[in-house]
Amino acid sequence: MTLNRRSLLGRIAVTGVAAAVVPTLALPGSAQAATWKKRLTGADLDTNSRWRVAGTDLGIPYVLENGSIGYLFGDTFNTPWPEGPPLPNDWRSPVMLRSAVHPGAAGGVVFDSAARVAGNGRAPELMHNGHNGIGIDGLWEVTVIPNDGISFPETGRQLISYMSIENWNSGGPNGPQWKSRYAGLAYSDNGNDFTRTPLKWWNNGGNSDPFQMWTMQREGDWVYVFSVRSGRQDGPMMLRRVRWDRLFDQAAYEGWGWNGSNWGWGRPCTPILTGRFGEPSVRRLSDGTWVMAYLNCVTGCIVTRTATGPDRVWTAEKVQVTPWQEPALYGGFIHPWSSSAANGLHLMVSKWTRNPDGRSTAYHVSQFVGSA
Repeated sequence: MTLNRRSLLGRIAVTGVAAAVVPTLALPGSAQAATWKKRLTGADLDTNSRWRVAGTDLGIPYVLENGSIGYLFGDTFNTPWPEGPPLPNDWRSPVMLRSAVHPGAAGGVVFDSAARVAGNGRAPELMHNGHNGIGIDGLWEVTVIPNDGISFPETGRQLISYMSIENWNSGGPNGPQWKSRYAGLAYSDNGNDFTRTPLKWWNNGGNSDPFQMWTMQREGDWVYVFSVRSGRQDGPMMLRRVRWDRLFDQAAYEGWGWNGSNWGWGRPCTPILTGRFGEPSVRRLSDGTWVMAYLNCVTGCIVTRTATGPDRVWTAEKVQVTPWQEPALYGGFIHPWSSSAANGLHLMVSKWTRNPDGRSTAYHVSQFVGSA
């Protein structure tokens, strides 16, 4: 497995629905809204001693069907970082830890269990993963990376959107950092075992399909899906919606688009933003504010935007975490129990630092606290 998918590359030009928005370049010492609260994973923490989750990334939080929070982790190891030592180092993805603790508590996020484990013990991956081999559908698959999760109390079902990774090959300083083969959905009716469905949103040979990295948020009967290309490359962010009970019907997804005079649903998607985005995260907060977070790949900062609704105009970027505050970061996944008040926005942020020779020095997830 090559170790280049988390590098920060390229230029970004960001446009809003109504007008162009030019991002402000962050300089050393630039003000940021969020501060570090605690490290959540690592070989020296109970995530390893209890569930063998040492080196890992992402930590995407979503509300489970029972009201607690599941945290989805990507490539996970029982060593501090992906290359070991020792090897083999129990590579798994995705893995889920769970918590009922509010992230605003004095001690921050505290995990109390892992999916597919009764008490303590090795946390296995949630679904089939090809692991540098032939995947469940007969195609080459390097790994399976979660994009987001969502649950439905009406049925007790959970869904995970994911990418099937074709390769981690870098496209150079202005190219993509990885290529997904397709985006897919997996479901669970017991909160532990996830089944990958036959549904596939195929990428193309040029790696330019804009429906590969998803984030999902429900409001009423609708699930709103924001998506970008894989690999942190220049491209559009698209918005679709689908009724919550028709997520498995690809024909039921409606695009949000511009027809030359106005915006509307049921049209081919028109970009709501364009730029070089990291993995997006969108959540509707308790006060109704919609917040979007992502890595701005020109500044290396985790930034947020807000809007009054999913199909409304998004504000300019607000810097939450800078690379001078926390180097080699990515992610920026919004906790669904966040609020827009001061110190009410909770972000799960990944860090992967390496020496010039490529050897890792840190590979973990931390909690940051800011304001929307």
